Amino acid sequence: MDHSTHHTGTAHDPATHAGHHAHADHHGGHAQGASWPTAAKATLHCLTGCAIGEILGMVIGTALLWGNVETMVLAISLAFLFGYSFTLFAVRRAGLDFKSAVKVALAADTVSIAVMELVDNGIIALTPGAMDAHLSDGLFWSALLGGFAVAFLITTPVNKWMIGRGKGHAVVHAYH
Repeated sequence: MDHSTHHTGTAHDPATHAGHHAHADHHGGHAQGASWPTAAKATLHCLTGCAIGEILGMVIGTALLWGNVETMVLAISLAFLFGYSFTLFAVRRAGLDFKSAVKVALAADTVSIAVMELVDNGIIALTPGAMDAHLSDGLFWSALLGGFAVAFLITTPVNKWMIGRGKGHAVVHAYH
């Protein structure tokens, strides 16, 4: 995913984190707080990767008639995998070596994905019958998609707060 949609400032040296902090001070973005549109875009980026992994995990676990715990573990694992991979591919495309790209992806997305997964899976687990619903049941899909919507609403302020302090998804901005 192209992270340029999250930022409209000028480019700077991606080889240094100092450029990131100077960038925040120069443009006034992170030092004074992130905008809501920036936070929403970062959350949507994260949600996209999480949703792909989560849906894939839920579909696989449900189709294989796995228990609730096994299905959730698979879904959460795949959500983190896909969530990180979106950032990993973007920063690799920007020229970072693999080890550095992994560090950036972990720094950029861990809190966002964790909050999103906690909220989304909490909603699924607390929705009566959702964990026992089949792929053909509306309850399965409504709990899953409703969980994503609530997770987006809760995670966006978290991302706004983190980006405003130069953390989370703000780390990615130094690499495009």
